[in-house]
Amino acid sequence: MTAPVTTPAKPLTALLGTTPQELTEVVTQLGEPGFRAKQLIEWTYAKRATTIEAMSSLSKPMRQALTERYVARSMVIVDVTGSADTTRKYLLKLHDGRYVETVLIPANPALYGGKSDRRTLCVSSQVGCAYDCKFCASGLAGFTRNLTAAEIVEQIVQVEAHAGERVDNLVFMGMGEPLANYSNLIKAIEILNAEWGIGIGARHMTVSTSGLAPQIMKLADFPLQIRLAISLHGASDEVRSKIMPVNEKHNLAELFDALQYWRSKSKQHITLEYILIEGVNDMLDQARMLAKRARAVHAKVNLIPYNTVDGLPWTRPSEAQQDAFRDVLVAAGVTATLRREKGHDIAAACGQLRLKQETAEGIIESPIPQKRITIGAGGAA
Repeated sequence: MTAPVTTPAKPLTALLGTTPQELTEVVTQLGEPGFRAKQLIEWTYAKRATTIEAMSSLSKPMRQALTERYVARSMVIVDVTGSADTTRKYLLKLHDGRYVETVLIPANPALYGGKSDRRTLCVSSQVGCAYDCKFCASGLAGFTRNLTAAEIVEQIVQVEAHAGERVDNLVFMGMGEPLANYSNLIKAIEILNAEWGIGIGARHMTVSTSGLAPQIMKLADFPLQIRLAISLHGASDEVRSKIMPVNEKHNLAELFDALQYWRSKSKQHITLEYILIEGVNDMLDQARMLAKRARAVHAKVNLIPYNTVDGLPWTRPSEAQQDAFRDVLVAAGVTATLRREKGHDIAAACGQLRLKQETAEGIIESPIPQKRITIGAGGAA
């Protein structure tokens, strides 16, 4: 006898991805008075209730009805790895058994007169990545799916709850290409920025892209003054195409036309991210071309020595070569920072966020030596 075909149950919607307008409609559909919508918003964002049952000011019938449609949380922290420099990498399990990583990076007080206690979170936007940048670990397992707006927002909420401190700076440069998940990214940014939501200033959010020129122009028309970073990594089409397949679709001419449009629409400066890879893009002629491109769009340059990724052949240049590359930019009048990264000892730095191998037995750990923080059965301990 053939077994009946069953359709998987549709996952419940996460409240952290809903707006006041959406929640007001839900309250109306449930036949509840209008003030319940404000209570539901406060429980979701201000009080950050971890379960619907904990929303004690809502009536019991309303809570019961909500549990049939919604969840307060859709992911759980299953692992936290701590770096010697206090960087923390979080592994989060999603409702469908997939995993994403997000990284909490402390500020370097030396850059802020010894006064900064800023906390930056590197946020993922997709499970895996389809863009196959040749230096990056995130795409090694391929692309699985986009994250929802709620899953993007919940990364911040989960990390703040575990760390016991507020995250006040966001960079969308974790796993995935943010602009390939544009609608969910924009909704998440609106929730993260809103006073009724998470309350992070737009100027404290940076979207990093591998160079999706049409979406950059679309983002330029977005009203919030968020910041933009470009994963450039090559100053000529010949060099960039070797390590950035996206350059075959959107070459440097198209990309920089989009950046000029960004400049015409936004007051926020552009950052050009440039990972230095020995013998590939660290030549001084690349530095001179990079200087011209940076000056053309009034961009600053962030130089990042390549971080070792297991399974990839690249190496970082010598510190002398790194310094020489930076000096060419500075001599040309470009603001350039050489960032010898935090988190390198836990595979948490730029280009090292890696989707863990998923097996029936659980997570296969990275061979890189790590300092582990224990996670109990109920979540982070």
